[in-house]
Amino acid sequence: MRVTTLFGITLSLAISIGGVAVPVTQGVQLRDGTVYFVEPPKLVKAITIYKEVNVWGGTYYFTINVPENAGESLQKVTIAQKEGAENIDYKLKDTRAFLGTRDQKESRLTLGAVTAERKTRTVTVNFDPPVTPGQTVTIALRPVSNPSISGVYLLGVTAFPVGEQSHGQFLGFGRFQFYSNRSSWWFP
Repeated sequence: MRVTTLFGITLSLAISIGGVAVPVTQGVQLRDGTVYFVEPPKLVKAITIYKEVNVWGGTYYFTINVPENAGESLQKVTIAQKEGAENIDYKLKDTRAFLGTRDQKESRLTLGAVTAERKTRTVTVNFDPPVTPGQTVTIALRPVSNPSISGVYLLGVTAFPVGEQSHGQFLGFGRFQFYSNRSSWWFP
């Protein structure tokens, strides 16, 4: 598809708020119905507070900013393990999301289905209702436990706009380093 056609499909409107015209940008929709963000969300931070192997009760936090001019609300996020010696299993029913960051939680969000695909090592988190542009949202994903094998684990984060046929935008990797909890003076 040519770039001129893609930009030609973008729709800009102006609404009046208190007598001031404010531009409102809607997402990009191609002829085949595929919906894109005008400006994609950004992965701000991915963090876990427990970095040792085999730790129970941990949480992986993924903070995403949906910019004002995203053009579409955030419908769902996928988190796919791309690297790591061991598959991470999650307590899907314990998944939470809230506006704000891990350190500055605002209101809790209602989630739709939270599912996992073991073969692709992907967790999908659906928002119900979708997260509107101009918001920062944090997903709290609970593993059954941290992996038992130390090393680097890369979790790819992809955001999808609202739409039956939406195009996912890859936001980047959450990089978690898990360490063996053995003391340096202890020998196996």
